[in-house]
Amino acid sequence: MNRIVVIIPTWNDRELLHRCFVSLAAQTFKDFEVIVVDDGSEPAIELRGTSDEVRVRLVRQEHAGAPAARNRGARETQSEFLLFCDADVELQPYALERMARTLDAHLEASYAYSAFRFGWKKFSSFPFDAARLRRMPYIHTTALIRRAHFPGFDESLKRFQDWDLWLTMLEAGHVGTYIPETLFTVRSGGTMSRWFPSFALRLPWKSSRVRAYEDAAGVIRKKHRITYTHPRD
Repeated sequence: MNRIVVIIPTWNDRELLHRCFVSLAAQTFKDFEVIVVDDGSEPAIELRGTSDEVRVRLVRQEHAGAPAARNRGARETQSEFLLFCDADVELQPYALERMARTLDAHLEASYAYSAFRFGWKKFSSFPFDAARLRRMPYIHTTALIRRAHFPGFDESLKRFQDWDLWLTMLEAGHVGTYIPETLFTVRSGGTMSRWFPSFALRLPWKSSRVRAYEDAAGVIRKKHRITYTHPRD
């Protein structure tokens, strides 16, 4: 059994998936396997040209969305750690090694997360703070999680599944630890990742995209009984 399983949910992400595999093949930490969950791609995803250095397994399911695909991948193995890595993510070669060492050194933490880039923009993130986490989503899905503390993603949510996950874990007494390094890049244009600047939420007019963002955030706040506050940097 490998220490880490990297779970990649994918839906028609063939070109992005190849670049993700290249970054996984370059990892300095080798005790991991990859499970690709094809979430109903048309035509179905075929794994060709993957590196022999990486153990990869393909699982297929009818299209059910990213949370269901991630949960399906988690059920496929019994590894110590889980890393959810969308197809548009490219890891630094030392990413898995840094995350695993951090969790080994911080037994009080249930997951390790880092700074990252979204296209051209760097997200430095913050050291773990429960009050800040309840106020705003600042921890990316691509964090190394102790399987024993993973509650599963809420498959009913269309957005903010990662924020909901960390809040659910917080309510169970499980906290994270921060790695102040940029360990991965999210390539703009991926089908499962979206971002826009927080200042847009403070403008006097609301675009349809901002309204959709606020509505989705409201669902999370209601679920976790959080009083609304404007996002802060």
